[in-house]
Amino acid sequence: MRMALSNRFKRLFFIMTIIGPGLITVNAGNDAGGITTYASVGASYGYKMLWGLLLITFSLAVIQEMNARMAIVTGKGLSDLIREKFGVKLTFLAMAILLIANMGVVLGDFAGIAESLKLFNVSKYVSVPAAAILIWFLVTKGSYKKVENIFLLFTFVFFTYIISAFLIKPDWGSVLKTTLTPTIELNTGFLLTFIGMIGTTITPYMQFYLQSSIADKKLSLSDYKYEKLDVYLGAFWGNAVSFFIILCTAATLYKAGVTITSAQQAAMALKPLAGESAFILFGAGLLGASALATAVIPLSTSYAICEAFGWESGVNNSFKEAPAFFGIYTGILILGALFILIPGVSLIKIILVSQQIAGILSPIILTFMIVLINDKNIMGKYVNSKIQNLISWSTVIFIIILSVILFISPLFS
Repeated sequence: MRMALSNRFKRLFFIMTIIGPGLITVNAGNDAGGITTYASVGASYGYKMLWGLLLITFSLAVIQEMNARMAIVTGKGLSDLIREKFGVKLTFLAMAILLIANMGVVLGDFAGIAESLKLFNVSKYVSVPAAAILIWFLVTKGSYKKVENIFLLFTFVFFTYIISAFLIKPDWGSVLKTTLTPTIELNTGFLLTFIGMIGTTITPYMQFYLQSSIADKKLSLSDYKYEKLDVYLGAFWGNAVSFFIILCTAATLYKAGVTITSAQQAAMALKPLAGESAFILFGAGLLGASALATAVIPLSTSYAICEAFGWESGVNNSFKEAPAFFGIYTGILILGALFILIPGVSLIKIILVSQQIAGILSPIILTFMIVLINDKNIMGKYVNSKIQNLISWSTVIFIIILSVILFISPLFS
């Protein structure tokens, strides 16, 4: 009996050593820009976009599993495979897309740190430099395992949004009905917000970070079933958090006719409508989410660029062993922090536009992925099934159609 229990604990511990990249990747997407986007969705459109979030969850799970499978089968990151398959020019295009999308998101996340602590009367001239230094020290001076464990601890902060939603007590019958009833409004505001929601849920950085972190962890095919559990769990947990953020603002701000343009405005608006507890929980969630993303997204960029050009990368290396990797990471943190410290700068539009750009650019990265994972020379027998290809290509086509409608809709308005 004791032997059986011991073996079970050992197995559970082994599984827990593998689980991590999937949860971290998706939760980092619920950053300041993500929270702003989801809060804006709820405040502006109530529950009308919840059906879209439900569909995106299944698409995200399939896409993240593709990432995990490619990493485990090849032992390589996504940008490495793009370079080998498509050559330097298309790799440069992919890196340019990633850098544009990620830099905007990093600015938004530093703004999230500044604004979340401003809710508790801490100046951005204190909070931003302190956060940048702590995050830099964490990543450059730690091993991959230590860094991953700290990132995983940050994911617990997202419980604050679930608690907030239950404190607010939405009409659950109306929530269920609207979630199962697709609604699309053919106007620029609705479409931009919907694309922004996709852009903050299925982002270019996610694909690069997840695959690189699994490759860095050196998981084998025997670990695949556990890593698959990790990415599925991450997709559903991350979007459950998004679901409850929308609920928080839909049940209060939308109902009261209050529109917002930032996550911190949402927190402040919740205070008189939902009470002090909801305000504190929403603000604390914004801080934790922003800090996690500020660490992960520059790391994703460093991994991708170094792999693309064959430079040494990985958190387990020292600064001397991987100067480009840590140099890019440090440079992104410094630029992001300095930009936020410019007096009078307003980053609300940058936050929202960065999510919309990520949504519009996502199909390019996803197309690279789908072509790669269906190449038998790369994946052998681990190529996509017909259902996986149907879901992944449908996601790409759906985003493209929305983007085309967005650009031509002003002609008919």
